Amino acid sequence: MKKISVLGTGNMGKALVKQAAANLEGQVLWGSRNPEAAAELAKGFRQERIVTGTYEDALQADIIIPAFPAAAILEWAEANREQLKNKIVVDIANPFNADFSGFTTSWGESSSERLQALLPESIVIGAFKNTFFQVFEQPEFQDRQSDVLVTGDDEDAVQQFIQRFNPLPFRFLHAGPLANNRTIERFTLLELELAVRYGTYPYISLQVFGIPEAVPVI
Repeated sequence: MKKISVLGTGNMGKALVKQAAANLEGQVLWGSRNPEAAAELAKGFRQERIVTGTYEDALQADIIIPAFPAAAILEWAEANREQLKNKIVVDIANPFNADFSGFTTSWGESSSERLQALLPESIVIGAFKNTFFQVFEQPEFQDRQSDVLVTGDDEDAVQQFIQRFNPLPFRFLHAGPLANNRTIERFTLLELELAVRYGTYPYISLQVFGIPEAVPVI
């Protein structure tokens, strides 16, 4: 069984740890710059499934999810390139600029591709980019599950991720190669604008119609 870790105690970090501890087999490593504070947060979740520690402790997992902003993930990746060799690193970040008017990436690249370029001996996949943190508390809307788009250039790693995380109350869709995050990240900014416009922010996600409810991993 692939060991999972989440780094960071922000909104997405807390949401991921809570769902993983509630639904996945095995323990979840929760890395924080302040492990004692993470341990206090974990008391409100399924605590026996959560092991809190430092960011360095969390690098011992097989599937590592840094729940940091896109720029911070790049700095973290450069600093930990050696420890991340042969690991699956899950990029959940969107490279929005400071005022959410655009992106820090050019049109022909994504944050996931940047991360993979920094970590040539790791396997980067993209996931949860289109899923805002409040959706984790209520992933079903009008009897339909939120869809999570999963991307990657390594087919085996994408399937491992989907199979490992499939017990979460989401529908995971294989969304193709890492390059497709150029579209996903931009669409997520449109999601944000729609949520603000219609007063639901930060509760908005993606539901793709026309695909059967039970989706095989392909």
